[in-house]
Amino acid sequence: MNDIAAVNWLRISALGVIWGAAFMSTTIALEGTGPLTLVAVRLCLGAAFLLTLNLSRGKSIPARRGAGRLWAFICGMALLSNAVPFALLSWGQQHVASGFAGVCMAVVPLFTLPLAHLLVAGERMTWRRVVGFATGTVGVIVLIGPGAFATTGADFELLARLACVGAACCYAMGSICTRLSPKTDLLELAAATLLVAAILFTPYALFKEGWPVWPEGRSLWALVYLGLLPTGIAQIVLIQVIKDAGPVFMGLVNYMVPVWSVIFGITVLAEPLPSSLLLAMALILSGVGISQYGPLKRLFFGQR
Repeated sequence: MNDIAAVNWLRISALGVIWGAAFMSTTIALEGTGPLTLVAVRLCLGAAFLLTLNLSRGKSIPARRGAGRLWAFICGMALLSNAVPFALLSWGQQHVASGFAGVCMAVVPLFTLPLAHLLVAGERMTWRRVVGFATGTVGVIVLIGPGAFATTGADFELLARLACVGAACCYAMGSICTRLSPKTDLLELAAATLLVAAILFTPYALFKEGWPVWPEGRSLWALVYLGLLPTGIAQIVLIQVIKDAGPVFMGLVNYMVPVWSVIFGITVLAEPLPSSLLLAMALILSGVGISQYGPLKRLFFGQR
C-alpha cells in the first residue's frame, strides 16, 4: 500500500514539473506558431508518439468491434480532457487577464470533489478535503496575484470568463470519465484518447489559423517538448494516477503546476520573482496536507 502511494505521489510530482514547464515552453513556441496551431500540433505529436510506442510493442489502439462502451469513454476523455477545454481556453485567453485562466485551473479539484462524491465509489467529499482544496486554491490566487481578476475591457470578457470556468469543469468531468472507463491496456487507452482529440481539434485549428508554418530554432524544440512530454507521456501518467488513486488525488497536481510555472519563468525566462511566492507555497502545501492527511499519514507512518 505504501509503495503504491509513494509511486503515485512521485507521478503527480513529475506531472507538476512537466506541466509547469509547459507554460514556459508555450511562451517560446508561440514565437513561431499560432495558439490553436500549437494545440493541434501538440495533440498530433502526442498521438503519433504514443501510436509509435504501441506499434513497437506489437499493439496500436483498442479494438472497436464489441468495445462500444470503451470507445464511448475514449471519446468522452478526448473531448473533456483535451479538445473542448483546449478550445475554450484558447478562445477565452484572448479576452481575459491571463492569470484568470490559471486560477480557474486551480479550482478543478473543487469541481471534481462533488462529481467524484456522486459518481465514483470510495471518493467521499469530506470537510477536510473541502477545506484543504479551498486552502490550496487561495494559495494559487495569492501566487498569481490580484491582476488575475482585473477587468480587461474586452467586448467578450464575460463570455471568456465563462469559457475558462467551463474548461475547468471539463477537466473535472474528464477525470471522472477516465476513472470510470472500462479496464484496458493503459498505453492503448492513452494513444486512442489523443488520436481522437487530434482528429477533433485539428480541423478547428486549420479553419481558424490556416495551414501551419513549421517553426524554427528554439520555438521548434519547445513545440516538440510540448507534444512529447506534457501531452504524450503525461497522458499515460495521468491515466495511471486516476486509475490507481482516483480523480480527487489527481486534482492535487493543479496546485503544483502554477508553482513550477513561476519557478521556470524566473530561472529560464528571467521573469521577476513574485513577492507572494513563499506565502503562496505555504498555503498550497497546507492545503495538500489538510486534504490528504490520511494518505500522507499512511505513506510516512504506516498508520490507518
